[in-house]
Amino acid sequence: MSTSPLSSTRADFNTVKTAIHRKLIQKLNLDRLSEIRREDVRREMSQILESLVGGELTPMTFEERERLSSEVLDEVFGLGPLEPLLNDPTVSDILVNTHKRVYVERHGMLEETAVQFRDDAHLMAIIDRIVSAIGRRVDESSPMVDARLADGSRVNAIIPPLAVDGPCLSIRRFGRDRLMAEHLVQNNTLTEAMLEMLSGCVTARLNILISGGTGAGKTTFLNVLSSYISDRERIVTIEDAAELQLHQEHVVRLETRSPNIEGKGAIQQRELVINSLRMRPDRIIVGEVRGEEALDMLQAMNTGHDGSLTTIHANSPRDALARLETMIAMASFNIPNIAIRRQIASALDVVIQVSRLSDGTRKVVNIAEITGIEGDVFTMQDIFVFRKRGIRDNGDVLGEFTPSGVRPRFAERLAVAGIHLPVSMFEFSPAGSKKLR
Repeated sequence: MSTSPLSSTRADFNTVKTAIHRKLIQKLNLDRLSEIRREDVRREMSQILESLVGGELTPMTFEERERLSSEVLDEVFGLGPLEPLLNDPTVSDILVNTHKRVYVERHGMLEETAVQFRDDAHLMAIIDRIVSAIGRRVDESSPMVDARLADGSRVNAIIPPLAVDGPCLSIRRFGRDRLMAEHLVQNNTLTEAMLEMLSGCVTARLNILISGGTGAGKTTFLNVLSSYISDRERIVTIEDAAELQLHQEHVVRLETRSPNIEGKGAIQQRELVINSLRMRPDRIIVGEVRGEEALDMLQAMNTGHDGSLTTIHANSPRDALARLETMIAMASFNIPNIAIRRQIASALDVVIQVSRLSDGTRKVVNIAEITGIEGDVFTMQDIFVFRKRGIRDNGDVLGEFTPSGVRPRFAERLAVAGIHLPVSMFEFSPAGSKKLR
């Protein structure tokens, strides 16, 4: 809603808002807020705001009063200045670089907003509200924290002394409407043939690793692939901060725990992976492998818990395997490199590389099959690749999805599971490529 500019004789809008907010908190019985309906609370607060604004020496227009009411309500009920951004369905990321600057990502591109906090203390109050809601804390002794909002959005906060210029907050949002597989095809994230093959891989219980950079869409793609898991299977998910949105009935969600104020009581992903093996899972889904849990995850895949899915930060399928190798070496210094590589090659079947391109679009740029090792080198073969051809004047990326011409070895496993992929799906020809115009 637009607001008329304050004249030079009027007090600063934010100063008035702060005064109103302080008086409102003093007047309201905050202990009753959880006992009555939100609509009744809003009605009561609006009446109090009206009387308080009427008593101010500074006159305000109707538009300014409406804006004031909305912002104060956001301070009491929500996350203050961030509420309008959280209610904007086009915003996928909210990035707070200290109290002075707030950026958002829309359609894969960053842009600065006019949103600001009053000061660092105001921003810290919002951060505390977020992390305390899930029993976590952030202070000088624990200046980094991962959390989540009620809608499942992922939150990371880091404060001084680690953040030199002041508190910083990052919120990764997920769409209110569940993204379906057909949406990915419509958005040219991948082709129907690629999706058909990957859905078959999930149904046939192949072990899949999704690789990509920050913000590439790994978790979103994992959510989509998980939709092909049967409702008759028991799924155990393991995450640092729970954000997966599986819609099957039989899902057990596990989440790590940060240390308490004495620095004790932390539960890491590795412990959750080990415990999940005692829970009779049909599928184990690790939101992201980051460290020593990679060893236990691969051992689970190699001991009958096939059909597992996980994600990893890496720039290519081969880089993803190299990162896994490093993580396993961190877990145990006594395993020879060749043994680690054999275990990776034996456990994993498919690596999917997702990327965010320069125009903000997200695509599956590579689907590769792990075929084994030769000597001490992984043998892999590309099944589908996105080939970039250039960039238009308006910044749009030009390219096409192309099959490599190689029929994957796992096609036989899919056939045994009753999934028959046509040979023509893998034949390379310019006519068979899906161009992006």
